[in-house]
Amino acid sequence: MKKKTAKVALSFVILMGVVSLFSDMTHEGARSIYGAYLKLAGVSAATIGFIMGFGELIGYSLRLVTGYFTDKKRNYWTMSIIGYAINMVAIPLLALIPENGWKWACLLIIMERFGKAIRQPSKNTLVSFASAQVGEGKAFALQEFMDQIGAFCGPVFLFVILLFRKGSDDLFSTYRICFGALIIPAFFTLYFLLKAKHKFPHPENFEISIEEKQKLKMNSRFIVYIIAISLFAFGFIDFPIITMHVAKLSIVPDSFLPLLYAGAMLVDAVSALIFGWAYDKYGIKVLIVSNFLSAFFAPFVFLSHSIGFIIVGITLWGIGMGAQETILKSAVTSLVPKENRSTGFGIFETSFGVCWFLGSWMLGILYDTSISLMVLVSIVSQLVSIPLLFAITKTCFMKKMFSKKTKTDDVQ
Repeated sequence: MKKKTAKVALSFVILMGVVSLFSDMTHEGARSIYGAYLKLAGVSAATIGFIMGFGELIGYSLRLVTGYFTDKKRNYWTMSIIGYAINMVAIPLLALIPENGWKWACLLIIMERFGKAIRQPSKNTLVSFASAQVGEGKAFALQEFMDQIGAFCGPVFLFVILLFRKGSDDLFSTYRICFGALIIPAFFTLYFLLKAKHKFPHPENFEISIEEKQKLKMNSRFIVYIIAISLFAFGFIDFPIITMHVAKLSIVPDSFLPLLYAGAMLVDAVSALIFGWAYDKYGIKVLIVSNFLSAFFAPFVFLSHSIGFIIVGITLWGIGMGAQETILKSAVTSLVPKENRSTGFGIFETSFGVCWFLGSWMLGILYDTSISLMVLVSIVSQLVSIPLLFAITKTCFMKKMFSKKTKTDDVQ
């Protein structure tokens, strides 16, 4: 019976993974050309950093409200559908923006993040229910893997369009065609989401037992964890800045820029599987490894004019992205009971989003003034998170040993 339930739970995780695949194909495809698109519209690096960061701030900070509301009403599917609908409508609408309408484009980019703020706590909670049967690390690793397959396919899809339009002198119109074409994966996102709701109306039934999970509270371990990941978020440079930088160097044709992002997403997908599986065995300590590796992507990307070094940097960026997307969600699932889980995701992701916004804005400003200083701030901020994560793993180990000792004493 348990095997059968696990099999059904796995099929739910896969179906939600298909939703994520087409969703990421849509918004990550768009993200791969945001930097070059906004640069063409005359937007500075500082403004791009502000808009991308502010979008992430909206996308993360509002999860505190939407997560709490979702837990209160238990309307997981309703919030997911509303959020995905806003997500999937905003991006194709960019095709209608005129050449001098970059402010409207920025508004739609922020609107897309707003949709994610609505649906993400509920969507993560739905998957977390099934993770009780599948394994927390494995469930979110599989989700992230399919996520990133979509994130790989999206930029490749746009690369093909850019390749066909290579002879065109009107690059801005080409980008508009790219945004319009993304209505195809957007449609399939909503189709499979509604199919998942019809087939699995009550996924919360996958998680029956909630033993050993205390009521949600801000214990010291959770606070240190939030600080550590927030420092990581602060120093993690948003990809549109990377795209803009590579476009400025003119070392690859504009039509190849989406392939750089596609490559990062492919690395993200593979690292998500590896670190997700490792999390179930080793816990948070695997995040120390991923943070250390990704901390050094900035010098490879921004202090070199070699495409080879830039690709190395983008690979390290992808490792960091894949690990954080998998392990962060798995850790919250481990710490928070299902009755409060959307709220838990909301609290955590709000802090993460605020620091992502502040970091993106500051790093964008530094790019316009001193690239070397931007790189230094990025490295230091990410490396400082490692001792904090180490302290958490040490606390977890001591707690586990103390628990074992107490059980032994009780037996004696």
